[in-house]
Amino acid sequence: MSDPTGAEPDRSTILRVRPGSGRPAGRPASQQGMRQHNLALVMGTVAADGPVSRAAVAGRTGLTRAAVSSLVDELLAGGLLTELGPASNGRVGRPGSALAVSERGPAGLGLEVGVEHLGACVTDLRGEVRVWTRVESANAALTPAEALTRLSALADDATRQAASLGLRPVAAVVAVPGLVGDAPGRVDHAPNLGWHDVAVAELWPGELPLRVENEANLGALAELWAHPVAADFVHVSAESGIGGALVVGGRLFSGARGLAGELGHMPVHPDGHPCTCGARGCLEQYAGKSAVLRMAGLAADAGGLAQREASGGRYDVIETLAVRAGEGEPLVLDALHRAGTALGTALAGAVNLLDPAAVVLGGAYAELGTWLLPSMRRELAERVTVRSWDPGALTVSELGRRGPLLGAALVTVRAILEDPAALWS
Repeated sequence: MSDPTGAEPDRSTILRVRPGSGRPAGRPASQQGMRQHNLALVMGTVAADGPVSRAAVAGRTGLTRAAVSSLVDELLAGGLLTELGPASNGRVGRPGSALAVSERGPAGLGLEVGVEHLGACVTDLRGEVRVWTRVESANAALTPAEALTRLSALADDATRQAASLGLRPVAAVVAVPGLVGDAPGRVDHAPNLGWHDVAVAELWPGELPLRVENEANLGALAELWAHPVAADFVHVSAESGIGGALVVGGRLFSGARGLAGELGHMPVHPDGHPCTCGARGCLEQYAGKSAVLRMAGLAADAGGLAQREASGGRYDVIETLAVRAGEGEPLVLDALHRAGTALGTALAGAVNLLDPAAVVLGGAYAELGTWLLPSMRRELAERVTVRSWDPGALTVSELGRRGPLLGAALVTVRAILEDPAALWS
């Protein structure tokens, strides 16, 4: 396993599905729907409260013990639950067997295509990272088919590693830095990759079913499921571009056509620099990675990824920015100050419009929070007019650059917890 952005995630702490994540909403409309609903209810209760006995599950769900026993047997047979041994219930008599979500069996496979990297990870049904790989790859210089072929090889390797741990990924979700519209498996526009109207699912050479999602949305979902700060928050992330996502009532708000959150092209200076999108003064022209490197005098250091990849070298411009900012280089500090100001200006508009409980800075910029947050907080304090702005409501993601890849893997995990019957229906 490798991760050029930092140490391998600690599987005991970095990613765990939060309590209640698998409990379904709504009422079933048929006998089959009732059983499907009850399977999800039992699965969600064990995921939230386990290890727990059958009797405790019955008490917490309102189902009869006979019904719970039948449902548990089905989930055990499907490899979704496991029995750990006797569970104390504080009562006289023979204790029941403790149930827990299985660390083997069905799993989620997350994939990522970045401008300069590829990634793959596998999470078990407890939400724990079991396989993690991230490698450099100059994807903007490749055709979509070439990039996806490389990604497929990485996915195959991750699947083999998962199999050695007794895990079986049942679906793959790929994070991309672009607009994913209504058509399933298709990227409408990913300018930093040079992808336009790409049928990713049709080009995908892998065997698992593939779903394509925007990286910023997946980063927000990972934040919601792994380290929730609130049920309503704005998540802003940055890698090569800047993306945003909105979570409302514990759910991702994607807009009428799935395109909500294009924060990078929100104008902060209407008569400012021309943007690649055709407009002027977009946020990315003042706070995007290329803009920050240019202002910091580091633009020349950012080139040559293909050559570094061929020679086995490694260069991380975000780490370089952090190191030089920590050393007090005036140009770097000024660049980050100006980027934070632009980010704060854009986010103030979002806060005034949406009134979220929190704003989370994620992606690569989470690693630069020490220098970005002061100017962001100042702009928010000055520009948020609908209410008094709490500086503590702007936080830095604990996941950082890991967010989109982890979120991609967790999409499948969540789907299984919320509808376990779908695995064998």
